[in-house]
Amino acid sequence: MKCAISMAYERSRRRLRNCLLCMGLTLLTLAVYSQVYRHGFIDFDDTVYVLQNRHVNQGLTWSGIVWAFTTGYATNWHPLTWLSHMLDCRLFGLAAGPQHLVSVLFHIVGTLLLFLVLRDLTGALWKSASVAALFALHPLHVESVAWIAERKDVLSTMFWMLTLWTYLRYVRKPGALRYSACLLCFALGLMAKPMLVTLPFVLLLIDFWPLGRFSAPAGAKTGKKKQAPEPVPNRWLHPVLALIREKAPFFILAAASSIVTYLVQASGGAVKSATVFPFATRVANALHAYAGYLVNAAWPSGLTFFYRYPFGGYPIWRTALAALLLIGITVLAFRFAGRFPYFTVGWLWYLGTLVPVIGLVQAGWQAMADRYTYIPLIGIFVIVVWGAAEVAAAIPGGRKILIAAGAAALMAFSTATWFQLRWWRDSATLFSRALALDRENYMAHGLLGNSLAMQHKYPEAIAHYSEALRLKPDEVDFIGNLGSALYRMGKTEEAIEQYSRALAIDPNEPYALKNLGLALYDRGEFAEALARFEKARAKTPEDLTLLCARANALARTGKYQESIGSYRQVLSKEPENTEALFGLGLVLGHLGDDAGALQALEKSLQINPGYAEAHNSLANIRFKQGRMDQAISHYQQAVRLKPQNPEMRYNLGIALYSQGKDEEAIANYREAIRLRPQYAEAYLGLAAALERQGDERQALANCAEAVRRKPDFGEAYDRLGVMLFNSGQAQKALEAFSEALRLNPNDAETRHHRDQVLTALGRTKRHP
Repeated sequence: MKCAISMAYERSRRRLRNCLLCMGLTLLTLAVYSQVYRHGFIDFDDTVYVLQNRHVNQGLTWSGIVWAFTTGYATNWHPLTWLSHMLDCRLFGLAAGPQHLVSVLFHIVGTLLLFLVLRDLTGALWKSASVAALFALHPLHVESVAWIAERKDVLSTMFWMLTLWTYLRYVRKPGALRYSACLLCFALGLMAKPMLVTLPFVLLLIDFWPLGRFSAPAGAKTGKKKQAPEPVPNRWLHPVLALIREKAPFFILAAASSIVTYLVQASGGAVKSATVFPFATRVANALHAYAGYLVNAAWPSGLTFFYRYPFGGYPIWRTALAALLLIGITVLAFRFAGRFPYFTVGWLWYLGTLVPVIGLVQAGWQAMADRYTYIPLIGIFVIVVWGAAEVAAAIPGGRKILIAAGAAALMAFSTATWFQLRWWRDSATLFSRALALDRENYMAHGLLGNSLAMQHKYPEAIAHYSEALRLKPDEVDFIGNLGSALYRMGKTEEAIEQYSRALAIDPNEPYALKNLGLALYDRGEFAEALARFEKARAKTPEDLTLLCARANALARTGKYQESIGSYRQVLSKEPENTEALFGLGLVLGHLGDDAGALQALEKSLQINPGYAEAHNSLANIRFKQGRMDQAISHYQQAVRLKPQNPEMRYNLGIALYSQGKDEEAIANYREAIRLRPQYAEAYLGLAAALERQGDERQALANCAEAVRRKPDFGEAYDRLGVMLFNSGQAQKALEAFSEALRLNPNDAETRHHRDQVLTALGRTKRHP
């Protein structure tokens, strides 16, 4: 009875201790990472993954789910990661703070699962908790947690740990259901990030230690009375082959995921060619990365979001030193596999799990990245913790020294992580920090330029783009971004030069094609713009801004039905796209479908009441329909929203004039002229209003100014002739009418006016 009570008490005490450790890990991680709630999005993949991804920022929808499982967008196939971002947007909209906290929660779940898995595998409570604490608080893991676009790291790691946990249950009590649960967790992890392709290899490692499955069970019957002990390789061979066969479905899934990932990244241009990254350079960089991660793990100083690739190569001595270090540690790991199995498993965990991202297949331009260490460093943490415990056990007072050193290390790492997190609060801070560490960091220059451009600080952005291109002249993205900054400053010709420069490097670069098309469109070269849009559409068929631009160009080149189809294609995917609704309204109005035009324009205003152009176009239709009060109301709203727009001022002036409100009309005509001194139509409108008020001298002066500003303005010549004739200047009136007829030979009203002048002058009318 006492024994049962004692056992129950001990179980309760263990559960309480486990709960307290889990609470401690959770609270400590939250204390360090809580500041991310005040952080924003980073203009480095966060825009691609969330902000400008219409499939994601519309929330969790059926069409979005289908897209997540069928797309290779952003050169990755990770549907669960997309679904995670969609759910965030459904719950929190585009607020960055809550999305950051979700990533922190996934990090905490991964930490707790790591603790529980290690505890169950080894039975070493405090060692397991120490490894989990290092995982939770190490500064190298900041990038994976504090960067919303790296949700795939924390999400896939949760499934990694669940796979280990279910595998342990399967090993202890084999069965098809438990095996299937383990395989399912692995498959889900691959759908969050393909980095899990190394997990079957890790399962074999834990089979060796701590599960001890590499040896035949003790006392196994061989069917012979006596048998000499087998050599170690033979003793291991049959169990290892059996373990590999046991994991065949895992290896098949890993191979399939690797193939899909390679194809998706290659099709998206992420996989770099051997001409850009020669194999010898890749091997050298891999050796340096392996060694560099170890250095950063021990002394996490100078961490940055982007480590430049050494295109000039590494010094031979450094490469040789890195190779000797790795070979030496590997030899020791195998040499002491029997005595220190945790060392062997931890080291092979580190080496093996880094293989997909070590750069032998180069994806992207980085030499290394902190986020790549998220899973691999667990192996190093195991070596450090178990090794430190062995050393402490061998020296007097070692346990106290170990506790003090461990507490100091965790405090140091927590402090370093806290400060490292501060650099991730926004784009400008992160990129400026990178430049403070490395002034030659071309990626930081270019991305800081993007951040400044988003704040409309175009001169500063151009300076950073120029510096980025000085360091890496062939970076197409930054060439195009430089062109966009120049374009927004009104330097269209210089922008076109940059877009053309980008296309000379990559003739099919879709964003350079689109932006060049937009610049050509603004210059009035609609057919040329359309050709660029069509070419860009072949590469990015889902770019809705491109489809809208194409529709605009189709309308400008008289292809109205195709234009309508393009606008409706956009609206089928994004029904509240105001640009497409506005463009559709304009085209339908031009074709005489006033009802369809009004419906499109009114819907665009329901979505965006501050859309000045839609108010103006809606007013034009109401004016044509004779509904002057409604027309004037919409013109006034357009002018209120864009008081510096001369066309809207002019349109309001016409509407007011038609209602006899000459003073208000005159004020708007004059403001339109102030805004655009060459605005001949506004001069003519002002002349008409002044004439009706009886100010014939000013009316005549403004009408003369209209023809001076626009010498081919036939209507203005006609009106000038009428005013001259009314003021008794018949000969000058005849000259004005003659010029009007030269410009518009078929204008019957002007011909009638000219004939009246000829009659008044006593001349014989000439008939053609």
